[in-house]
Order: sequence, then structure tokens, then C-alpha cells
Amino acid sequence: MLFLYNITITLADFLLKIIALFNPKMKLFITGRKTVFDTLSQKINANDKTIWFHAASLGEYEQGLPVIEKIKEKYPSYKIILTFFSPSGYEVRKNNIVADATAYLPMDTKENVQKFLKLVHPEMAFFIKYEYWPNYLNELKKENTPTYLISGIFRENQLFFKWYGQFYRNALNTFTYFFVQNEASKKLLLQLGKTNVAVSGDTRFDRVATILEKDNTLDFISEFKNDTLTIVIGSSWPKDESLLINYINSTNHKLKFIIAPHNIKSEQIEQLKNSISKKTVLFSEKENKNLADFDVFIIDTIGILTKIYSYADIAYVGGGFGNPGVHNILEPATFGVPIVIGPNFSHFAEATALVNLGGCISIMNANELQNTFDSLISDNITRNKKGTICRDFVKTNTGATNMILESI
Repeated sequence: MLFLYNITITLADFLLKIIALFNPKMKLFITGRKTVFDTLSQKINANDKTIWFHAASLGEYEQGLPVIEKIKEKYPSYKIILTFFSPSGYEVRKNNIVADATAYLPMDTKENVQKFLKLVHPEMAFFIKYEYWPNYLNELKKENTPTYLISGIFRENQLFFKWYGQFYRNALNTFTYFFVQNEASKKLLLQLGKTNVAVSGDTRFDRVATILEKDNTLDFISEFKNDTLTIVIGSSWPKDESLLINYINSTNHKLKFIIAPHNIKSEQIEQLKNSISKKTVLFSEKENKNLADFDVFIIDTIGILTKIYSYADIAYVGGGFGNPGVHNILEPATFGVPIVIGPNFSHFAEATALVNLGGCISIMNANELQNTFDSLISDNITRNKKGTICRDFVKTNTGATNMILESI
């Protein structure tokens, strides 16, 4: 199976290079990997002590950030090496200040793995939530490098738990310890005979809890809000926006709307703006404008949504009408904001929990969206109660980072 896997991964590498000729995102995926080894050789010396963290994409980076920061604090003499698999993670966080070297993860071929690990020579390795690359994991095992999975989550439908999944089950044998998010994940690993597992919870709770300690002030958002009840729409997709635009255009409530779309391509931003009948301004054109005069503020930039949530009275988090589902709801939750999402959230434990607790409301269509918004707008008591549920939920689920640090 390993022989077949190596043939497949080599073939995939070749095919992706062809696809990159026609696909902008895949072009980033391929071209970004061309300079990985040069970058690492420039930033890492043979005598450096290093710790390696791997994140699939942006969400996993945010999930692992509390652990990375604590490790950096505890082991200041070590260099932190951070890798991403996806362009949507690397391109947004390639200039982060927590890692000493940030790069794409080279494809999981034997040659790449040996070259990468020779350059990085980590004394510990951390994989965040998932991604199980057999050649990397096997080589780490051969080198006796302690390897940890943090904020891991397992489900019955994964290949590990299928009768034909032995090859992938073997990959799990390489981990020193599993820190998983819930009891269900631990139970599944125990069924495979993995006793090196602990339920630490989700490190994202630690990540979002620290947001409250930072300065979240944005003067231009304060000016726009102008003490008016504000709905913040974060990480929206076209399917979300089709419902939301109808509500924005038709509502008679005195409201402000802030929209931070998931995709900020100029043509899509312009299309979104043109579909809104109320007075609308873009972040990119806000200079020399009296922002208080506008009803809708479209954020056509990245990196400030978290701070914007601090100004929300109600939050709508997008992604819930697509796959795999809803985006990060913990950021608005930590500010004590009631949250509205689409129907696809079952793969996200925090969303499922908050829906069950009542702090988060899932809607299926335009009528449910209107009824939910209208109810939250007109009922201050219910709105505040649901916001409190969200804030308390975050507070009571912190502590995963400290548990991981104590264990290793």
C-alpha cells in the first residue's frame, strides 16, 4: 500500500502542476512550493533547535496559535517552524510574527520528506486537528521525534475506521500522543487500541478567549455604527448573501449592516454592492466619507473581522449553506453576541453545542432568517440572553492549551 501511495502522490504532484496552468489558486499551491527549501535553508541553521507545527489551512492555524505562542514562551531558544498545506492559510498568514520560518508543506514524496526533515530537524512535531501524511509521519517515527496531534477530532466515517483502512490506521501508530476535542474521538481511538489519548478540548476556545484582552477598537467602525443596532455578517458566501440581501433591502428596522465576505475578489464585491438598494460603502473607499451616513459597510479586506465582531449586536456567520459548513462562530461568541447560521453545521462540535444551548440559531430559508432577525431585533431580553449563553460557552471551555503544555 505504501508503494501504491507513493506512486499516487507522485502522479498527483505532476497533475497539479498541469492544473495550475489554468487555476489561480492551484498556481499559488504549486509556485509557492518552489522556494520552500531555499527559504528553510536560509532561516534554519544546522545547530538550531526547532519545533515544527503543521496546519492544513487558516482555521487550523488559528486553532494551533495558542499552543504555538505558549511553546514559544516556554522554549524561547527554539525556532518555531510553521507549515501550511493550503494557499488560503499560507497566503493570509505567511507574514505572521509567531513563527521563525513559515512555508508551504512540500508534497508527501519520500524525497521531499527526507529533504524537509533534514533541513528542519525538529525536536518535536505538532499536527493541528488533522492531516495525516504517511511519509512525513513514518520518517518522524524513524527519527524518534515526539509527534503530537492537537485539537484532534475523529468521526466514524473516516478511513481509519473502515475495514479497508489499515494503511491509514498505520499512520496513527506514529503519534506519540493524541489530544482530542471530545469523548467521541477518544472512544474511536480506544477502539483501535490507542490508549495514548486525552480529551483536552478545542484550543480555539483559548485562542478566542484571549481576544477580549486585546484592543479591538476600530474608529471607522465606531463612526459607521453611530450607536445604531448593528448586524455583522462574517465570512459570507453567495448562498448566504442571496438571503441576506433580500432582508437588508426590505427591512424597515433602523439597522446598520457590516458585511465581510469570504471572497473579496473585486468583481464579486462590486456585484454584492450593486445588489443592495440601501446606501452602501466599501472599506476600500471609506476615506473622506461620513461613514455615519451609510446603512451598509462592505469589508473588502482581510484581517479585521474579529475586531468588527466586537461591534455586533447580532452576528450572522456564513458557510452554513455549503460544504463542509459554517465558518468560525467562536469569535462572535466570545464577545457575547447571539449568532445566526445556515443549516450545515453538524461537522462542527462548537456550533452543534451552541445551537443546542440556544445561543446560536440555525435557519433554513429566507422566511426563517427574517423571523429570527426580527425577533432578536425587537426583543432585547432574548438577544442579551442568547449573547450571554455564547460568552459563557467560550469561558467554560478554555484550558486545552495548558493541558497540552503540562502533558508534553
